[in-house]
Amino acid sequence: MDLLDLRKEIDNIDEQIIPLLLKRMDISQKVAEYKVARGIPVLNAEREQQILDNVADKCGERGETIKTVFSATMDASRALQHKIIGGGKELRDTVTKAITDSALSANGSPVACQGVDGAYSGVTANILFKDSPVKFYKQFEDVFEAVNRGEAKFGVIPVENSTAGSVHESYDLIMKYRFYVVGAYDLKIEHCLCAKESTKYEDITDIYSHPQALSQCDNFIKNFDFTGINYSNTAAAAKFVAESKKNDIAVICSQLAAKKYGLKILKRNVQNNNNNRTRFIVISKELVIGKDANKISLIFSTPHTTGSLYRVLGRFSMAGLNLTKLESRPIENGDFSYHFYADILGNVKDEGTLDLICALSDELPEFEFLGNFFEYSD
Repeated sequence: MDLLDLRKEIDNIDEQIIPLLLKRMDISQKVAEYKVARGIPVLNAEREQQILDNVADKCGERGETIKTVFSATMDASRALQHKIIGGGKELRDTVTKAITDSALSANGSPVACQGVDGAYSGVTANILFKDSPVKFYKQFEDVFEAVNRGEAKFGVIPVENSTAGSVHESYDLIMKYRFYVVGAYDLKIEHCLCAKESTKYEDITDIYSHPQALSQCDNFIKNFDFTGINYSNTAAAAKFVAESKKNDIAVICSQLAAKKYGLKILKRNVQNNNNNRTRFIVISKELVIGKDANKISLIFSTPHTTGSLYRVLGRFSMAGLNLTKLESRPIENGDFSYHFYADILGNVKDEGTLDLICALSDELPEFEFLGNFFEYSD
């Protein structure tokens, strides 16, 4: 038997499987109608596990492989049931009420950022909220607290850089506060090496900046044998260097920060990558979903069972949604369990997308819809 014959045999088997799968989905629909009438939840984890274990036992050495196929079938059946039942009513209502045609605006209220004047966060805030003052805070958590207390309508924080990766502190605070994400902006970052007028290039030994900026410029730092010293913020580091009495230190910061604190620019574009970009998000206590929203942010945890994360990710694929970010952060309970932060491309105005989110909110041990927003880029 050659390859063509083998493929024909597989095609014949598939032709037999398809009607059975369709019949199974039809019965799943009847199950959903039965559950609606009696107020029974869609997910019965114990029954699903019994079925999967039984499949594995019957299939011998191929048990785990066939079990994966069955689990995907069961996930698809559950998705259909959720669609019929219309689960996640509370989340549906919250999302529906938040959709607006208005542009994101602070209406003149302050916007909170970490650092000092000249920081990249402030640059981003000024781009997004041209008519609102920017109020700076020392720490990232201070920005969240400012929004929490109502001192600022929105907060702008960095979450990811195209060179240095995730800003883990930001994700940990997102997990802690569970504020909504109502906007995002990808800012092109061009770092400069700057120092006081009296400082000579050849005398520089130490360079101050935020750890992310130092990481984004580590090729330059290593090539010239400088020592990178962590500071809370690039602009705050520029202010420190400008006010220092030392003449052997410099800073990696923006051109704006250099001008703001009277520093001379010794070298421009010292970042590793000329297309160096940082993604900033806008946090809010109030959910706002604009008409052009194109990205959804979620937090969830999964059961401690084999393949649970794989099955959740498979649900996004079934719904035709592209996952663009998955970040795991430890839950502070000492047992090595994790929360997952995910970004997916989509809009909750799409019925299938909203059905999926509502279904996951009903099924998963922990689920938080953080927002649906438009991501701008310069």
